[in-house]
Amino acid sequence: MNTDAPLESHPWAPFVPSHSRALIMGTFPPGPHRWAMDFYYPNPGNDFWKIMGMIACGSASAFYDSSTRKYRLDDIRLMLGRCGIALSDTGRKVRRLKGNASDKHLLIVEPVDLSGLLERMPECVAIATTGEKAASVVAGLTDTVVPRMGEHVLWNRHNATPIAIWRLPSTSRAYPLAVAAKADYYRRFLVAAGCIAPAGIEDCGGNG
Repeated sequence: MNTDAPLESHPWAPFVPSHSRALIMGTFPPGPHRWAMDFYYPNPGNDFWKIMGMIACGSASAFYDSSTRKYRLDDIRLMLGRCGIALSDTGRKVRRLKGNASDKHLLIVEPVDLSGLLERMPECVAIATTGEKAASVVAGLTDTVVPRMGEHVLWNRHNATPIAIWRLPSTSRAYPLAVAAKADYYRRFLVAAGCIAPAGIEDCGGNG
């Protein structure tokens, strides 16, 4: 492994709508050559926005424009704001030990300032991690254990509202689970956090 790999800083600040009730945390974005927008989960090969499209709009393609091969970022931001869903990654500075986007070969040099981030989110009641590495980083930052897939542990914070920390399946296409099955995990989390009703989002704010 290349321990002298370049140090990369995260390209985006955390996205924190007002009244955010849930924080979804991945690891680190792929290189810019894989981006279809300048925002979280920018790779069309990743299942994240397919999952959110299925939950929000009943369509996996709701937030993607196949004619331009770009995401509908305005619609994405609108949906996240309406639902009170914040996004961040667990890595702020990293090294790609094998030059690719694989979490397995990603060295997190500086993790996100989770406590500082949550100070901006006084209504947050739940965190979800999108994959094994993100789950491990959050467990280390919160002195909790990594929960089983689809389950959560309670983080009892000093002088602050307890937060449920959920472990959800990776949205990488390489993760061996159908998109619809992944969406079921994410839907359950968002319902538990109070971001959506069990039936979904009545107005997804998209064009899909």
